[in-house]
Amino acid sequence: MRLGRALRAGAIGLAGLIVLVAAAGAAMFRRDLPVEDLIARYGAGPTSQFMDLQGMRIHYRDEGSGPPLLLVHGTFSSLHTWDGWARELAGHRRVVRLDLPGFGLTGPAPDRDYRVERYARVVGEFLDRLDLARADLAGNSLGGRVAITFALAHPERVRKLILIDAAGLSGATPPPIIRLARMPILNRALRHLTPRFLVRRNLEEVYGDASKVTDDLVDRYQAMQRRAGNREALLDRLNGPLDPDLDDRIAELHVPVLIQWGSEDRWIPISAAHRFEREIAGAELHVYDGAGHVPMEELPQATARDADAFLGRD
Repeated sequence: MRLGRALRAGAIGLAGLIVLVAAAGAAMFRRDLPVEDLIARYGAGPTSQFMDLQGMRIHYRDEGSGPPLLLVHGTFSSLHTWDGWARELAGHRRVVRLDLPGFGLTGPAPDRDYRVERYARVVGEFLDRLDLARADLAGNSLGGRVAITFALAHPERVRKLILIDAAGLSGATPPPIIRLARMPILNRALRHLTPRFLVRRNLEEVYGDASKVTDDLVDRYQAMQRRAGNREALLDRLNGPLDPDLDDRIAELHVPVLIQWGSEDRWIPISAAHRFEREIAGAELHVYDGAGHVPMEELPQATARDADAFLGRD
């Protein structure tokens, strides 16, 4: 009898745990958001445009006039990460930025190819369609890796290059959210669970000063991740073929390079900035005290000012 009572108690406890887990999962479930709704909120206005390219509608912004500067965002992000730079630079530069396939309002690629080489091809075709034979490039994190890959393949098309907490070198430990996205079974949940607290925690992790993470910032990042198809695309990218490290190739860069880095970057340590500086002939390095992985968001005026001085007015 005691064994029967114990078994019944265990079954009741297990059932309660299952109910608790199911309830927690239901509380964190977030449905996809239709792109039309997001365009009304984040893609309206004269500077937002869409371009049919490689079977996708690429969302981009093209602002200002003068020497062209193309800005490429990182993982989990969108072209909005460059809002501060656009405000600072569009008065005397043509500032162009796009949502890469699988991110922002562009959404997923029909062939589910999210390799860096593919992103570099998108950049090249995008510039062709804008009739830009040559431009300055700036990229953050994944965007930095894309910019390097494009510059190596087409050095004649890149006048100057800015790398901001750029990915591409070996040795960096993936952050927790990326490790989770690569765990079998558990990563399935990320297709449906994008709770606000997790988005905020990730932002506080990539910002050096967590007090700068506002409610509006969390809202935008969460909304872009929930754009229909983006969560599936992110998992496709993170669980797809690994991009080759660029350790042996960065010395082949023969364009002027500015490296900008947050001293408190928890995703790609400052040691990577010094490796880029050592390996790229003539590269300049600016380190921003207290900033994290996205210094162009945290310190838009300082980083844009330094980028502007590096690019010059030619």
